[in-house]
Amino acid sequence: MRIRILRTLAAALALAAPAVVLAQSAAPESNSHVGHDKTALCEGCHGIAGYRTAYPKVYHVPKLGGQQAGYIVSALTAYKEGHRSHPSMDDIARTLSQKDMEDVAAYYSSRTPPAGGRELLAALSEGESGNAALGKEKAAQVCAACHGADGAKPSAPDQPILAGQYEDYLVKALTDYKTGKRSNPIMKAFAGQLSKEDIENVAAWFSSQHSRLHFQR
Repeated sequence: MRIRILRTLAAALALAAPAVVLAQSAAPESNSHVGHDKTALCEGCHGIAGYRTAYPKVYHVPKLGGQQAGYIVSALTAYKEGHRSHPSMDDIARTLSQKDMEDVAAYYSSRTPPAGGRELLAALSEGESGNAALGKEKAAQVCAACHGADGAKPSAPDQPILAGQYEDYLVKALTDYKTGKRSNPIMKAFAGQLSKEDIENVAAWFSSQHSRLHFQR
């Protein structure tokens, strides 16, 4: 009798195992689906192609489609905890739980660029002030170890893809790290090595490179 019970239990566990595996593999897609429903507050700015923030400084809001999930969570957490500051982002981030941030990040990171290849936005070439060739040289010295030579291959999940990001946004971000408006000791150390011209050149280089980053409606 005991042997029969053990055999029955083993069979039941064998049948249950695939269901567990399927449930686990489906979790990221479930988070992505749920995350889409939580992006309503994001779409007002990030869902408009070429949209610029109007206050306190005018620059493009960053592309989120295809960005690393770990970085999106890290950025939202920084706004929520006061390590970064922007009037709209501060308020929005404070409304999000950890699960909310992970779901939103899962949604944006899972998006792929629109059919037809590289996204073409006239905004990419508007107001360019940097020298991409010089930026490539400087990025190789300062940025490549973490973000990759072209900015498309971050070395860790919580580091952003820089390739294809808006040039003026990258200038703003690097300047804020340099001046301490964004609180991150590692980035402050690297950005502190860059002059204003260096920052503009590095931003021009990374923004001119191809990656999966794209505007996501």
